[in-house]
Amino acid sequence: MLAVFWRCLEFGSWRFFIHGNLGIQAEILFDYFRLYSNQEPKIMCLHKHLFSVITETGKRQYSLLVLLLLSFCLIIPGQANSTEIGPGISDTHIRIGAIMPLTGDNQYYGIGMKKGIDAALANQVVQGRKIEFKAMDDSGDSVTTIQAANQIIDEGIFLMLGNVGALPTLQLMPVLRVNQVPSVGFYTLGDVSNKDTLNYRPNTSDEVATLITDMTETGIKPAQICIFAQNDVFGVAAINGFKNGLKNFPEMQPAIDKLDHILDMTMGGINPALNGLGPIGFYPHDTVFIRDAYRSLKDWERQSGQPCRFVILVAIPKVAADFIAYSHYKKESWSFGAISATAAGYALGKNLSAYYLDDKIIVTQVVPNLDASLPIVKEARAVLGNDFNHINLEGYIVGRLFLAILKSMKEPITRDNFIKTARLQPFDLGGLKVEFNQGNSGSKLVSLNLLQKNTYQTFVPNDFSIALKP
Repeated sequence: MLAVFWRCLEFGSWRFFIHGNLGIQAEILFDYFRLYSNQEPKIMCLHKHLFSVITETGKRQYSLLVLLLLSFCLIIPGQANSTEIGPGISDTHIRIGAIMPLTGDNQYYGIGMKKGIDAALANQVVQGRKIEFKAMDDSGDSVTTIQAANQIIDEGIFLMLGNVGALPTLQLMPVLRVNQVPSVGFYTLGDVSNKDTLNYRPNTSDEVATLITDMTETGIKPAQICIFAQNDVFGVAAINGFKNGLKNFPEMQPAIDKLDHILDMTMGGINPALNGLGPIGFYPHDTVFIRDAYRSLKDWERQSGQPCRFVILVAIPKVAADFIAYSHYKKESWSFGAISATAAGYALGKNLSAYYLDDKIIVTQVVPNLDASLPIVKEARAVLGNDFNHINLEGYIVGRLFLAILKSMKEPITRDNFIKTARLQPFDLGGLKVEFNQGNSGSKLVSLNLLQKNTYQTFVPNDFSIALKP
């Protein structure tokens, strides 16, 4: 009878069973079981057998039987199933989750990250436990993200790995904090700070600041650099990077003050009235409305008396390509740079090709070059095959980072110990150094590539003259 009762708890008649008969008292016991076993009942059709017990024995004996069996299950559940040691951890497996856009307009992010992580975690066993990775599709919708998060957390996960999406991530972080679920290797995190966050990639602001520093070293005036950005946490990160890139130029203090004013206006959330205030043009999140952003940059040109010679794109690939095409239509002589999430592997190049454009785009990358000789790149290239790109390489790196931290743990596998272990030492991921002793971003790698006709080239100093329009 104990085995039958356990399966009812595990698969779900238990919820229906106690609600119909034991009322509040059994509901409390149910919550107690769920709290300490980290299991959520699902549905199974064993209730007919159990209800037959009620008919034959009467309610009093039935109640005592349920309490007795529940006591057995709370004391010795491992006799019928693998023991849950902690959330997502049993004696046989370590279960981790992710929420990604696997369908919809931005699916190339999620599909790429998932493919890389799957490749890195395939057939991996740590301390005798198999790694189980479950990725849920949110199609880039924040409401669906929260629903999926609640579901996967209730199912029991050790941590979330490789999530994708700027606004969905911002909405998700409070849920993860409340449930004490660590976040590791998120793709488009933005400038989000959390003690239980371990992020492989540098902040978006670091990529923007790198572009500004390198462009000013070529002779472009800082007043001639502008930004086209998405109006959300992604755009806020762009502003912070813009400020960091301009801080060494005292003459740009008025522009920095304008950027501070824009940041102040975002404190209450997304503010649609940010255009026309500084050297930045915003487009609304999850739209393709770019005209107001274009007008904002033209306003800045008139106010500053300087042209926007170099425009940094902090947007999704489709909208970035739309903006470049619109600038061609308006006969602008702007040159363009893009952060890694905007280039998104080959997505930006494909969207430009749809417009028959072959602009040379200076792109920041936060992963090694695809033709690099580093062992981790060779491994990823071998297992990912013809689909090898910057996104699934990052997914592979994130998966390897998770494994490296896990395998270095000498204490019991718990969430707290995982975070502590990650911050104790640097990790060599096949020639790629990652360490978390100075914040949540484990890598400081930001390199430049030249993108043209959907082909990447390693950037060399004389490429500036090739990539920049007169």
